[in-house]
Amino acid sequence: MNEGPQPEGQNTDPRTILVGVLSSAQSAVIPAAFVMFGSGGLGLVVALPVFAGIIAVGTLFSYIGWKRLTYTIGTQDIRVESGVISRSARSVPYERIQDVSLEQKLLPRLLGLVSVKFETGAGGGEDLSLSYLTEERGEELRQLVREMREEDASSPDRQQGEAAAKPAVETADALFTMGPQRLLTFGLFEFSLAVFAVLAGLLQYADSFIDFEIWDLDVWRGWVDRYGIDFAALDASLQLLGAIAGLAGLLVIGSLTGMVRVFAREWGFLLERTPRGFRRRRGLFTRTDVVMPAHRVQGVKIDTGFIRYRFGWHGLSFISLAQDMGASNHVVAPFARMDEIEPIVDAAGFHLPAPDIEWHRASNRYLVDSSFGDAFFFLIGAAAAFVSTTIYAPEWTALATGIPLVLAGLAAIANALSWSRQRHALDATQIMAMKGVLSPRSQIATRLKLHSVEISQGPVARLRGYATLHLGQAVGEFSIPGVPIERAREVRRKVLETIAATDFSRLESQQAT
Repeated sequence: MNEGPQPEGQNTDPRTILVGVLSSAQSAVIPAAFVMFGSGGLGLVVALPVFAGIIAVGTLFSYIGWKRLTYTIGTQDIRVESGVISRSARSVPYERIQDVSLEQKLLPRLLGLVSVKFETGAGGGEDLSLSYLTEERGEELRQLVREMREEDASSPDRQQGEAAAKPAVETADALFTMGPQRLLTFGLFEFSLAVFAVLAGLLQYADSFIDFEIWDLDVWRGWVDRYGIDFAALDASLQLLGAIAGLAGLLVIGSLTGMVRVFAREWGFLLERTPRGFRRRRGLFTRTDVVMPAHRVQGVKIDTGFIRYRFGWHGLSFISLAQDMGASNHVVAPFARMDEIEPIVDAAGFHLPAPDIEWHRASNRYLVDSSFGDAFFFLIGAAAAFVSTTIYAPEWTALATGIPLVLAGLAAIANALSWSRQRHALDATQIMAMKGVLSPRSQIATRLKLHSVEISQGPVARLRGYATLHLGQAVGEFSIPGVPIERAREVRRKVLETIAATDFSRLESQQAT
């Protein structure tokens, strides 16, 4: 709790009320539409009062919520008080705040407001947030909290005026950006049929709005007969052209949907290296501004897709203690070439595998066991089909038995291909793992930042002499299956030697400076 005088509590920006009003109006559209179409001849006479009532209630609650929400910047902590009927106050010391991120949804962004989120490391509802402040005040508050966190909390000569001083603007070096042309290319690889799912959901309620039975086949058949369309009489070439046109339309709509998603999520993408870490900004409708302190980056992931891999495109993510929309996985280069990814990885204190690094594959016994495990259920199905068809339908025995056997073979082949690309390596500072055939994925972790190394063996693995390595990180998961037991023990020994040889008290003091 604070020991010194505190400045007066401040409300968030009064434009918060307007955001609440607009949000209420947006939420009132669908209920008002249902009332209008479901009230027969009354229509707007009933819908307008409902619409106005929802907005009025939303406005009232927005005003009361704004009036009762105050925050105080103290000498040792930040305090937020809220609540209408029951009042609550939460105080978070600066040393418990890992970082501060800014987020702008569409309506607040149009009004120049931001939501400020204080990352405490607890995750979920334990984080503290303020909605909404002006953009200038949000950025100022973020820099202020960082400075207060780094200062000595027990300093007796800290003055209240220091808390109100505006911090100097930090310099930043751009590491990765994506302009409209890159987003357009990215969107071409983000094929999505989500629009059809939305349309299908809306059609479920279409009968309530229009006097037309959409799901009645007789209605459609009568419509075709009325206009004299005989699909069976069409030339085969016309039928083929129609099928091609339908498929082309599907591809166009899927591509446009993916492109819209990419532009909405990644617009203005900018990754910068600042003295405090990595700063990433992106978003067209919802603008996010996240900072990842460099010393909190636990590892990196490089992934790709089946098609984009053939064109040399990859994605890079950081595994970080700072939260990004509730997750520890931060996308820092969603669509980049490897020559663009490499300097980002280097800036985070990692490095890509050297060309001459020694890779180790999973155990051959693990390949046999996992292949059999994948094919086991198909083999059981083939046996059951053989017994049942031999008794009741001998003419179908070959087909009913052959299909599961073919699937079992395909599963075994897929497992063998996956095993051929599943490998790991250990160098002086890092441990790396790769997997995936059609869309390779790799993960890199610093040996120094691993918390533990666990060797896990089930009954079969213990009998067959291999294990799964679980590398303990503060966030995320890093597991390497099928490692020969001798190799697993060697990796554990080397990682533990690295951790034991490090003075973490010194390391933390160096990182703090």
